[in-house]
Amino acid sequence: MGVSTQTGEATRTGLQPVLSLREKLGYGSGDVGFNFLFDMGQLYLLKFFTDALGINPAIAGTIFLVAKIWDAFADVAVGTWVDNRTKLGKRGKYRSFIFYATIPLALMLIASFQIPDFSLTGRTIWAFAVYMLFGTVYSIANIPYGALVPAMTRNLQERSVLSSLRQGGGTLGLLISTVVFWPIVNAFEDQAQGYTVAVTVFAIAGAVMIYVMYNNVQERFVGSPQTVQTAAPKVPLSTQYRLLFSNRPLMGLCLANLAIFSAFNVRIAVQVYFTEYNLGDTWALSFIGLFAIAWVFPGVAVTPWLTRRIGKRQTYILGCSIWFVADFLAFFVVHDTLSLVILSSFTFFGSALPNSLNWAMVSDTVEYGEWKSGIRSEALTYSAFTWFRKLSQAIAGFIPGVVLALVAYAPNVAQQSERALFGIRALMFLYPMAMSIFAIIAIWFVYKMSDERCVEIQEELCVRHAERDAGDGFDSPDLTGTLVTK
Repeated sequence: MGVSTQTGEATRTGLQPVLSLREKLGYGSGDVGFNFLFDMGQLYLLKFFTDALGINPAIAGTIFLVAKIWDAFADVAVGTWVDNRTKLGKRGKYRSFIFYATIPLALMLIASFQIPDFSLTGRTIWAFAVYMLFGTVYSIANIPYGALVPAMTRNLQERSVLSSLRQGGGTLGLLISTVVFWPIVNAFEDQAQGYTVAVTVFAIAGAVMIYVMYNNVQERFVGSPQTVQTAAPKVPLSTQYRLLFSNRPLMGLCLANLAIFSAFNVRIAVQVYFTEYNLGDTWALSFIGLFAIAWVFPGVAVTPWLTRRIGKRQTYILGCSIWFVADFLAFFVVHDTLSLVILSSFTFFGSALPNSLNWAMVSDTVEYGEWKSGIRSEALTYSAFTWFRKLSQAIAGFIPGVVLALVAYAPNVAQQSERALFGIRALMFLYPMAMSIFAIIAIWFVYKMSDERCVEIQEELCVRHAERDAGDGFDSPDLTGTLVTK
């Protein structure tokens, strides 16, 4: 593996290179792997805690709340760590974190689904400790993965494509996790053994897909190691954090994502309860995976086309609107598997539009932050964004647990009370409806940045870089930085 610096027109504009199909698909494969690992917790861990470990639903929800808030601060710490690295090795600024953290992450997932021979109190402490450690290692691997996008390309359309492919990869991981996990568990008479085998399969597959991504992507816009080490004095962390909160588009995107990601995660956590108790059909979960979640792929495919015609901001709002209408109808009419699958198809199609754009839009906020403050902080900006995502995951784990406790959900009891059934239905449909409206408000009134404005900011930054480098005695602007080659 060596180091080279790109030259020519691509260097002067900073908008190239156009990425190869292999690199784009390689980047998307990373989120297949990360979702194999992540979705085990979001889809099945709450039910594992309540039904297998015997933990009270409210306490189980609290485990998610505490662990995800911990993860949120771990994200910011990891982002700060990554951004302040000065020595870039042969694996690059971001790829090195991914390389070393992936196997420990897979092992921590397996540990999360074990049933230790402890008392109930001991099992609860075990669940807290292991899931918090899993989240910390996940941050170390996943924050650099997200920060790769602005390091791979500065072309806005390429970023939208990468974002869509990441969403497609994540959706494929979710679909496979939804369809395959329970059949593996149910293949064993001993449920504990079934959980262990299922999560081990997904842990291995997830690690393999992440390493496929690692071997197919390149870092281009990170600055050479010499440049990093001889740069201007470091900006105090207090100043960096203050500048993050003054980045209005970032804050708007974070608030919107807090809403839609919590809604999405509440739904996928609750649907295992809804299909089993409200519909009385455990196979409905696999049908959702095969026929409803699959509608995310057309949503991902159409997102770049929509962004070229109406822009990212309007596409984001359109997706939230489709999501709202589908869940509004579903709350009243879904009483069987067929109606659930049909309306869930519209729900997942609508959710694909904003979720496909998050990673491209957060890359745009990196440039906005640099344009406004003169300081470029990819990993810290991304970690601030994921801080809100982790907060949404905390909410998504806590709210179902508390609601299930309030409505007197009884684990492993086939016939639940009417109160419990209504609580599960409300979590499944009403909560996502409210959050989709909140997201629309955040994007329209707080984010407010059009694609045209993004282009203007990039052009002005290119001029600033050229003037700065000319003043430093360089012949041409160093916009590409170090390219790590395999």
